[in-house]
Amino acid sequence: MTGILPVKKPQKFTSFDVIGKLRGVTKTRKIGHSGTLDPMATGVLPLFFGGATKCCDILPNEDKRYVADLKFGIVTDTQDVFGKVLEEKESSVSKEEFEHVMLGFIGKQMQTPPMYSAVKVNGRPLYDLAREGKVVERAQKEIEVYDIKLLEFDEHAQTAKIEVSCGKGTFIRTLIYDMGEKLGCGASMTALERTMAAGFELSECYTISEIEEMMQNGTFEEHLIPIERLYENLPKLVLSDFDKRLYRSGVPLDLQKRGWGGISGNIAVFDESGMILGISCMDEEANELKLRKMLNTDK
Repeated sequence: MTGILPVKKPQKFTSFDVIGKLRGVTKTRKIGHSGTLDPMATGVLPLFFGGATKCCDILPNEDKRYVADLKFGIVTDTQDVFGKVLEEKESSVSKEEFEHVMLGFIGKQMQTPPMYSAVKVNGRPLYDLAREGKVVERAQKEIEVYDIKLLEFDEHAQTAKIEVSCGKGTFIRTLIYDMGEKLGCGASMTALERTMAAGFELSECYTISEIEEMMQNGTFEEHLIPIERLYENLPKLVLSDFDKRLYRSGVPLDLQKRGWGGISGNIAVFDESGMILGISCMDEEANELKLRKMLNTDK
């Protein structure tokens, strides 16, 4: 059993809760995921089964898209409404004011991870320290927000709904917290749904109950997406059977001899049947195809 299944994560489940549940449902131990979702969040959680777990740490597309609800005038210790309220303020943010501040968060920027997160400091997840009442220094990380759209705004209720397209490692609740700080009234996230991750859309996702039904009907494996889908937009190199054997044995393949070259970045390496073998890059200086990760060792 090898392939990817995008799952629609329910609220109150951690990403590992979903994996644990599906290990029992599918009778499969080898399941991985490409990025955690907060327990309160719902939406796209791509799961990798069997040999596909090799792909988890070498994804060419780690961009994500979220739809988030927020409320002005509230600050909590978790930066969402499920935490302890630290401060409540009167707020009278207008749509125009919010849009102006919101658009200022598009682009590359430094972000401080929240205390309630899985980011580790000295080997311990921050949420463990936060539960002990500790607040520690956290190193800022560079993130990139590609776009933010205002979907809804209620001036009377002082709420808004936004869509955020961003790169890996972006905390949406922190983004909202920072917007609230900029506005001077504070803000907390009230709901979050991930609508795209690793190139998989929400419309492609299956619920846990649908997966249980697939197992009962014996159709689960038919729904698994081949790992080739992940790398379809990378430059492609097809190896002959002879070169395939050398590649799998770790023998350097001479670029000049084979007329290869001029491709920068990662390359998806396939055999003549269309099966992906691995991810490589061209080392022009050493004149060889350099293996980054072997993905398929099937005969």
